[in-house]
Amino acid sequence: MKCRTIKRLSDTTGTARPGKIQLSDEEWQAKLTRQEYIVCRKHGTETAWSGELLENKAKGIYSCTCCGTALFNSSFKFDSGSGWPSFFDVLKDKDVSELPAVDFKTDTSHGMVRTEVLCGKCDAHLGHVFDDGPQPTGLRYCINGVCLKFKPDAKGGDKKKTDL
Repeated sequence: MKCRTIKRLSDTTGTARPGKIQLSDEEWQAKLTRQEYIVCRKHGTETAWSGELLENKAKGIYSCTCCGTALFNSSFKFDSGSGWPSFFDVLKDKDVSELPAVDFKTDTSHGMVRTEVLCGKCDAHLGHVFDDGPQPTGLRYCINGVCLKFKPDAKGGDKKKTDL
């Protein structure tokens, strides 16, 4: 598969967001497990098929491990066969409804050009987004499970999707 940036998802890392969380490297190390720190703060990748949320089919919200920001609704999740949790859409920023809950950044590491996905509130590396996902968006947010915490929906239903 040839990787490339997705033109409609331009770099948003310079966008001002209320409630931005900024901790020192030492504070993140104290707050996170070793694996969470390596993946979320140092742009690592967890081993495919190893994440505990990969097979999760419960209804609820997936939030950022680092700061707790709601990122994905379980109704956006699908089985991509990639070995990492995959979603076809993202929630909106809770403070600025015109923005997605994530930022996008061009990633040229490892000899590829990809679109990196970062938490919009704390800049945690989450994974990458590709344009080979299902409709209605055609996107596949390929997210490291260690970057996510899952909160089951107590009512048994999902929050409504908010399109980008």
